[in-house]
Amino acid sequence: MYANNMDSVRDVLCFFMDEENGDEIGFVQFPQNFDNLTTNDLYSSSFNVLSKVELHGMDNDGGPPYIGTGCFHRRETLCGRKYRQGSKSESLRWDHHQRIQDSASVLEETCKPLASCGYEENTEWGKEMGLKYGCPVEDVITGFTIQCRGWRSIYFKPKRKGFLGVVPTTLLQSLVQHKRWTEGGLQIFLSQYCPLLHGHGKIPLKLQLSYCVHLLWAANCLASLYYVTIPSLCLLRGISSFPKVSSQWSYPFIYTIMATSAYSAGEFVWCGGTVRGWWNDQRMWLYKRTTSYFFAFLDNILRLLGTSKSAFVVTAKVADNDVSKRYERELMEFGAPSPMFTILTTLAWLNALSFIGVLLKLAVHGQTPDQLAMQIILCGLLVCVNQPLYEGIFLRKDKGKMPTSVAYKSAVYALVACSLAYV
Repeated sequence: MYANNMDSVRDVLCFFMDEENGDEIGFVQFPQNFDNLTTNDLYSSSFNVLSKVELHGMDNDGGPPYIGTGCFHRRETLCGRKYRQGSKSESLRWDHHQRIQDSASVLEETCKPLASCGYEENTEWGKEMGLKYGCPVEDVITGFTIQCRGWRSIYFKPKRKGFLGVVPTTLLQSLVQHKRWTEGGLQIFLSQYCPLLHGHGKIPLKLQLSYCVHLLWAANCLASLYYVTIPSLCLLRGISSFPKVSSQWSYPFIYTIMATSAYSAGEFVWCGGTVRGWWNDQRMWLYKRTTSYFFAFLDNILRLLGTSKSAFVVTAKVADNDVSKRYERELMEFGAPSPMFTILTTLAWLNALSFIGVLLKLAVHGQTPDQLAMQIILCGLLVCVNQPLYEGIFLRKDKGKMPTSVAYKSAVYALVACSLAYV
């Protein structure tokens, strides 16, 4: 991130120095904006809905979270101080010491502890002072504890963007980044800092629930994995997972699907996106839920069992010229083998085989698809969403195509799953 608005500091001081409510403001959060997004936001990295809708809602409920960048903090909040109504902020006080000229060797020895950061050991730094260490999303937990001490946060979105940054330019980088975020979010929810427990009586209930919505992203993997596998496998056996289309019991399903899709698309376009960008957003939600969220969920379970520890993974933001050109052309980058790509490709094979299989069965036997219509539509939509994956497997010849080893291995896994569905 880098500063893009010379008035940002002045604007923030207006909040902090407000005579009526300035003393209760702990930090001012700017939205995240990026200057390397593609026209249709290939990897759904813009956070348009989050910055233009959700964070404004949290601002009304008690204050947005600290999102790790583009934020101005009051010094007292990072020093662990609680807000007390009516108390004025302490002015900066500096102890003036007489300067003593020491030899170079003495100064060198004095600087060594500072350079090694050993002065933080066995102190409150990283616990009650400064950022809270030990969590992949230390920014969120730090902002949450500041709010629990009575401070209020402000969400400020000026016309001229205050800060700009860059987003990952490959699919794997984006998935790894979201894995870290969701792993840290679930870790907070399962810890003593769960908003429903630690925030009880300290922040509004609406703000507690707003935090929970984002901290529980990883748990979405369970339902998503079910809907992309079980209905498709049931198609091969002719087992219906939904009511007949001609039945009145199908109306709630049809209404829910149409209403949520129309609302989601309308909201996305209203926030400045495109229809194709919304489709990319739906694809990335599917990819994140079945890979990033799934691995984040597993890592949290293993951590609770004591067999794994959380690690902070830095997301690479620098790409070579070929990768950058493919990104600008909005071609998904699959070039490197990864367990995440193995899962995605296996699911893509599975849905393609199920979709083709059920269509052949209906054509051969001349059956009407009324009983399985909703499953066929679901499977067909999953095939359409996975179009870039099929292109990466069959059509592309550049270095960004799906690795052959991943494609073959995933095909075997999918065939085994389809074979077991007949047993």
